[in-house]
Amino acid sequence: MTATTFQEQIAGLDAVALARRLIGASLIVRGAGGTIIETEAYAPDDPASHSFNGPTRRNAAMFGPSGHAYVYRCYGIHLCLNVVGQPGEAVLIRALAPQVGLDLMQSRRGTAPLCSGPGRLAEALGLRADDNGLSFAGPDLAITLALAQPDLSVGTRIGISKAQELPWRFGLAGAKGLSRPFA
Repeated sequence: MTATTFQEQIAGLDAVALARRLIGASLIVRGAGGTIIETEAYAPDDPASHSFNGPTRRNAAMFGPSGHAYVYRCYGIHLCLNVVGQPGEAVLIRALAPQVGLDLMQSRRGTAPLCSGPGRLAEALGLRADDNGLSFAGPDLAITLALAQPDLSVGTRIGISKAQELPWRFGLAGAKGLSRPFA
């Protein structure tokens, strides 16, 4: 059996399938990380997606190679980390169960919760704006998919004003540390 890259493992998955598949995966950013416990999917025909109006300078990474990061600033304050899937599709990493580099994450965040919500997660991991477009198979960013798909919670996306009704938010069933509980 030959080893496959993260990019090969996610090839062909649409944003919703990728969002589901990332639950339970390990995410490490420069020595800090843990298990992905919450995601949200965004697609090109989705009015809440940054790619809805086509490629721009800001969203160019969304139209780049799959398995790369799309990093953007939310509300002009917080960085948000996404995994690019097919062209114009991305999955927002909303929450992480912190497991690696806890002292480092604590020094960055100062207060708990460490990785509950995309802004806190990015701060705890030391995400940088120049991580935009980097591969998740590189030295700075790494994702390792779980061998088996865990039980999921499914709900509507949060923190957006358009297409809120889409059930494209996924979480690890029973997980503590989600950005918001599932109904």
